[in-house]
Amino acid sequence: MPEVRIDPLTGLRTIIAARRADRPGGWATVGDAPPIDPETDPFAPGHEDRTPPEVYAVRPGGGAPDTPGWAVRVVPNLFPALTRDAAEPAPSHDPDLYTAVAAYGNHEVVVNAPDAVTSLADLRPEQVAVAMEAWRARMRVHAEAGAACVHVSVNERAEAGASLPHTHAQVYAMDFVPAQIARERERFTAHAMRTMGGNLLQDLVADEVRQRDRVVAIDDEAVVLSPYAARQPYQLLLAPRRPRARFEDDGPLGAALLHDALNRLRRLLGFLPPLNLWVRTAPLGAEQFCWRIDVVPRLTHLAGLELGTGVHLNIVAPEHAAAQLRDA
Repeated sequence: MPEVRIDPLTGLRTIIAARRADRPGGWATVGDAPPIDPETDPFAPGHEDRTPPEVYAVRPGGGAPDTPGWAVRVVPNLFPALTRDAAEPAPSHDPDLYTAVAAYGNHEVVVNAPDAVTSLADLRPEQVAVAMEAWRARMRVHAEAGAACVHVSVNERAEAGASLPHTHAQVYAMDFVPAQIARERERFTAHAMRTMGGNLLQDLVADEVRQRDRVVAIDDEAVVLSPYAARQPYQLLLAPRRPRARFEDDGPLGAALLHDALNRLRRLLGFLPPLNLWVRTAPLGAEQFCWRIDVVPRLTHLAGLELGTGVHLNIVAPEHAAAQLRDA
């Protein structure tokens, strides 16, 4: 029977209705990603002049900036959503109704590897670790510069919002804390007060590991779960085994388990779906928090329920998804 579940971390509601998976048109039509054309790929080695000058790079063999030989490369976004020189909008004629402020901040692109592939799953596990270390390095730079919130996201394939197919991440350094993240910060604080210092995600992970029903995989660094109130089929949550508030602080990354989880998806489905992935780290003002990585495959359509109410409808029960992924 359908049921409404409340996400422990966000407070958002999801309707779990597995029988709707059998209705016509319930699944998006997706398959394997097309190959990348090396001639038109601005992130390919040798095409460094097609991007803004790099601000950070990992070069195992040394070498000059903006030349081949890099393992990871970071450049300002050519079409930034946030800028350091953002101008203040003109004052509104009615500030009680209309409010706008400057889109101040930073927006960068992390080219995850020189390989012409669309997904982190197509890289070697050690390459994923190097890319994630670069995410961490840029997050640390912006946090130390005073950003209120740093958000790293990976969009894989056009169906998930990627404008370029070559695997890359986006870094948004904002001077405000988005409402959803502020809400999560409040839930961590409230849980700590109720439990005399407990960490919400640590307590959730510990209970999930005891139950085992929604655990997909686990290693010495991290745990991958199918979340209790997953919004999309085969959604995943990666959390560290030992809680740390900020992803940008030193410590395990969970890179090997993230790579494993993405390839479990591929083996189960027969292809790697379009997906969105993001790193949630402690925003400004968070005294109690724990970082995590969310992975949301794009296998179904967002429709009027999701867009009109914010309530998602998931047609694969998380327990069933976890069991399938464990077997993959």
